[in-house]
Amino acid sequence: MDDPYAPRRPVPITLLPDGTIKQINLLSGTQVWTVPGRGQRPLDVAPTPAKPIEPGTRDALCAFCAECYEQTPPEKARVVREGEHWRTLRGVSPSELHATTAEFRRIANLFEIVGYDYWRANHGVQADAQALAHRDAYLSCPSGREHAFGIAWRRFQAAGGTQSEWDLLPEAERVALTTRFFAGGHDVIVARRHLRDGADTADALASSGSLQVEEHRHYLRFTIEAMADLYAKIPAARYVVAFQNWLKPAGASFDHLHKQLVAIDEFGRQIEAELPKAQADPDLYNALALDYAAREGLVLAENEHAVAFAGFGHRYPTLEVYSRSTHGRPWEASLPEQDAMSDLVHAMHAATGPAIPCNEEWQHQPPSCSTPMPWRIQLKWRISTLAGFEGGSRIYLNTISPGALRDQVLANLMQLREQGRIAPKIALGAECPVAQLRYSRG
Repeated sequence: MDDPYAPRRPVPITLLPDGTIKQINLLSGTQVWTVPGRGQRPLDVAPTPAKPIEPGTRDALCAFCAECYEQTPPEKARVVREGEHWRTLRGVSPSELHATTAEFRRIANLFEIVGYDYWRANHGVQADAQALAHRDAYLSCPSGREHAFGIAWRRFQAAGGTQSEWDLLPEAERVALTTRFFAGGHDVIVARRHLRDGADTADALASSGSLQVEEHRHYLRFTIEAMADLYAKIPAARYVVAFQNWLKPAGASFDHLHKQLVAIDEFGRQIEAELPKAQADPDLYNALALDYAAREGLVLAENEHAVAFAGFGHRYPTLEVYSRSTHGRPWEASLPEQDAMSDLVHAMHAATGPAIPCNEEWQHQPPSCSTPMPWRIQLKWRISTLAGFEGGSRIYLNTISPGALRDQVLANLMQLREQGRIAPKIALGAECPVAQLRYSRG
């Protein structure tokens, strides 16, 4: 007689007679239930009041806005648009800060998760000649000196320093405190808009999905470039974590579109958990993600180089986008492959809408890892709060099943395509040829 309590091989999605849907993510081991009744709860998203903004303040609503460049650390680089042409400017001088409008800016995070001092103290990493030259050139300008020292003072004060202590700091120490702005390992990629173009109320926030297709491509390319640069500048970095927090319930400090990149000296638990499985099974990601999503009818969209589907086995409703490139490192992917990922990520954000808090999380093959791992991006809707049940059982309640998520998002995608708001060369739902859903292993 079979032991009902004996361990069984898990199935990613199981539908029980009462309608409960049990899920397990075979890559991470996360267990998730969608329970009848709770699964029908409406999205608990409180809209931002449609409060009119004060005249002349639309570009000064937060520290990330275009008229507030001096409220954030000096830029490492910016992307500007001149008609149909885009270019990246590096080493922008203080006098040139407002000479161009930055579509996207790369700046150091003022309060880093893993910053310059961490790498210097624990790994002996020093700022390279380029970073030091940028710092010295910036400080040689009176307005740049005032800007950089002012930002350094804010950080010094936040750490408990007093004005009198700051006044007694030798010049060399003040200069040293600014080095992290030019050589740190935690960067922020900030978009130009706080509000959608033409909007005049505080609820009209400019999200990833409200960007034009071409704009989003440059947003993603600029992020990839910054990721590659962090790996190059910090040899001790084993992984660069890339993510986007949209709205405060998802961890954002400002309701202003931005991504973050954090270099760390570990792979992180997710990669560590996947590595032995990927080494043992070269077809792991096809078998446990893409093939299963296709069999279950969860595929949302695809183009020549990427696939999107409603994820399963996640704590929150999750949309997943996989690159089908032979390269698992974003900066090694070709420009068409990068753009294909951008187009599907943009479409998923547009279908999600600007009112839903969400995290965008990137996973990729680390430079020191020879095991093929696909580049993929997840959008996690932060529409519920973890509580005691999850903490005590490590079983998570996800109020939207993968099938319900597919239906909701696919309907939105169809409408967006009719409106011309997503990239044109995207197949949706049943249009996706299942035989082409597999990513190409390197």
